[in-house]
Amino acid sequence: MTDLSRETLRTALSEQGYVADDDLVSSLFLMQALGKPLLVEGDAGVGKTEAAKCLAAAHGYPLIRLQCYEGLDARQALYDWDYQRQLMAIQLASGAQDEGTLKSAIYSEDYLLRRPLLAAIASPVPVVLLIDEIDRADEEFEAFLLEVLSDFQISIPELGTFRAVSRPLVMLTSNGVRELSDALRRRCLYHYVSYPTAEKERRIIKARLPDIDDRLGAQVVEFVQQLRRQVMRKTPGIAETLDWAASLGALEVTDLKADPAALEATLTALIKTHEDLQQVRTQPPFKRHSQTH
Repeated sequence: MTDLSRETLRTALSEQGYVADDDLVSSLFLMQALGKPLLVEGDAGVGKTEAAKCLAAAHGYPLIRLQCYEGLDARQALYDWDYQRQLMAIQLASGAQDEGTLKSAIYSEDYLLRRPLLAAIASPVPVVLLIDEIDRADEEFEAFLLEVLSDFQISIPELGTFRAVSRPLVMLTSNGVRELSDALRRRCLYHYVSYPTAEKERRIIKARLPDIDDRLGAQVVEFVQQLRRQVMRKTPGIAETLDWAASLGALEVTDLKADPAALEATLTALIKTHEDLQQVRTQPPFKRHSQTH
């Protein structure tokens, strides 16, 4: 694994179009320097998952993503057997091999399905392992995960122990759906990502949409920043800001205040629930931006 200096890491993330503040760059640097997992918390849509993607690209490593959800278990996250192929092998053998030889043959790596955790540990090259939305998984899975990450090895009864050839860079994300255990937090470095300031969001738009009109970019950020101060069912994140800005750009809009019809036509790229859409259409800041000059 080739470590990147803090400044090299910052530059590499910037080249991927990711605008990272000093604290996040420091956390990512310490993750690689100490070889510890990094837990990144924050509201949905603030760029946690994107940070892992850009980190992988910055290092030139493959990204392996484990998307967590309620009911996720070790079989789905770790490994499984390709039972259909095993059954076919048994049928084809049909008495040609003794039971012990056949069992050894079908419980070989040829029939092993590597789920994200095993794939990351067994990878011959370094990877970034993203354990996304760990707070959506059950507490039982969280406890299992601690055991795997503590030693970076996985035991498979039929094959033995797989140890990490190259220790992966591990990032866990959480949207705060449930409280995580103290045990998990103790094993991780920690960083919190909040919604960006107006200045940072303008930089993000410019980094991802370099051809956007500067006035339009500023108006988009002003509108979104005002929305985030309202109580909404789903507050728009950075991804929604970028989608909306790209939609306005596709319509060749350069001034929202001069083209209120474009605001109405593209609002669904920014607002993702019916309740929020109705609220935004009837309350400021929508009315202020809808007024023509």
